[in-house]
Amino acid sequence: MIFMRRFFDHVSEKDWLSYEWQIRNRIRTLEDLKKFIPLLPEEEEGIKRTKGLYPLAITPYYLSLIDPEDPNDPIRIQAIPRAVEVDEKVQADGDPDALREEGEIPGLTHRYPDRVLMVVTTFCAVYCRHCMRKRIFSQGEVSRTKEEIDRMIDYIRKHEEVRDVLISGGDPLTLSLEKIEYILKRIREIDHVEIIRFGTRLPVLAPQRFFNDRLLDILERYSPIWINTHFNHPKEITELSEEAIDRILRRGIPVNNQAVLLKGVNDDPEVMIQLSRSLLRIKVKPQYLFHCDPIKGAMHFRTTVEKGLEIIRFMRGRISGMGIPTYAVDLPGGKGKVPLLPNYVVSKKGNTFIFESFSGELVEYTIDEVA
Repeated sequence: MIFMRRFFDHVSEKDWLSYEWQIRNRIRTLEDLKKFIPLLPEEEEGIKRTKGLYPLAITPYYLSLIDPEDPNDPIRIQAIPRAVEVDEKVQADGDPDALREEGEIPGLTHRYPDRVLMVVTTFCAVYCRHCMRKRIFSQGEVSRTKEEIDRMIDYIRKHEEVRDVLISGGDPLTLSLEKIEYILKRIREIDHVEIIRFGTRLPVLAPQRFFNDRLLDILERYSPIWINTHFNHPKEITELSEEAIDRILRRGIPVNNQAVLLKGVNDDPEVMIQLSRSLLRIKVKPQYLFHCDPIKGAMHFRTTVEKGLEIIRFMRGRISGMGIPTYAVDLPGGKGKVPLLPNYVVSKKGNTFIFESFSGELVEYTIDEVA
């Protein structure tokens, strides 16, 4: 098996395949990063100016996916700060908490009637530059205490309408195995909770995490559990990430992908087709393509809505329907998700419609009601 080892051919295979080694050896400073990649001036400035606000951290594995000769490499754009993050206009236009996740109980969001979000840590293996929770980066790398977790779980227990709990962060699967099991055990004691989901980008950023059978044992024990992950570009699907996904699936845990439409990363119809094909090949369902949220420090990643609709229109007919994600906007102010589709109805007269097919052909179709 070939492992991506660019920059790290001196590291033993045992270390390279160790999640703990990947986390201990994250690249976190300008000086360390310059040992591996010749940085652009705007990257050097970005790292200096975002220090203490939007910190830098990249696992050796994820860094190895970068082509150091390509200034527009999609992994590079997602992982290395640039000065535009703290540009006055980018900062002025964005909102740290555009989706209004912060509530009375720290870490808990109850937006939809039947589900809640638990944010259990600020820690991530890699601090993605487009993160919709960049506001928590400056808090340092901390996890919720058991007392804080108990308070969230007590709320869930008292609200019998809650059937679905999404555990997120930061990245919740970076927590210790003991804390992961503590959270799952407490939630599973609540009869009305049917589904538990984890929002994690570790299959992308540090897939070695899923080579730990104890972690997989815990996840399987408290099934049904679903994993929502976050591949944004086909370059992120490697032999190691594929192996991680396979290990998860073999424990009966489905995996969905929730990509974000990012300018300069995946705002290209051919790239999104390739991403969906690659995801289906490793048995991951492309669930969502989210329009980039209006987050302070990430506004430069936003495209137009028309670009997202163009991509979805392009995909229709070129890939199986199960490979076409739902394009959605998460409304500001915590108003929820809105799915968006191209309009294929050209005109309507009575019961007769003119539809546009995936190839652009206009087709007349009469729909008669049956008594």
